[in-house]
Amino acid sequence: MFQARKLMLIALVACAGASAQIIDENPDWRESDVPPAPVFDVKRLIRLESPPGSSLIFGVDPATLSITPEGIVRYVVVASSPGGAQNVMCEGIRCTTAQHRVYARYNAQSGWSQVLDGEWKPLFGSPATRHALTFARAGACSGRAASQSPGDIVRALNAVRPPGYD
Repeated sequence: MFQARKLMLIALVACAGASAQIIDENPDWRESDVPPAPVFDVKRLIRLESPPGSSLIFGVDPATLSITPEGIVRYVVVASSPGGAQNVMCEGIRCTTAQHRVYARYNAQSGWSQVLDGEWKPLFGSPATRHALTFARAGACSGRAASQSPGDIVRALNAVRPPGYD
């Protein structure tokens, strides 16, 4: 009896782990060419809800939003600290596989620097991707698909005003 319960518990845990993984449905998938990072303006930012446990304030410049033919949502996000420091990144979200990628980082003195080893990483389970997961849930993705258009993403972001939004 104990052995049967133990086997059942192991099977349940294995099934739960397998269902939590998102499997790429197209092994031949290729990302389209990545253009240079777009020009951004911090005055246009649409604020995102801050991820739990983060003191940073995140915002996306709506003028930088694009959706590629293969369904990647690309954008510029700005992370601002309470002290005024800013980190600016050009990123992408692949909604079909719940993945995130950083293409470039911005430095006020030198401009954009391409991230050469930028790999697709899961949206779940890493503090470094919590803002991207928040953005995906706030409107970048519609389930496992990219939103229909950048305009749809902007409307979704404007419909949800985070606490402290002015």
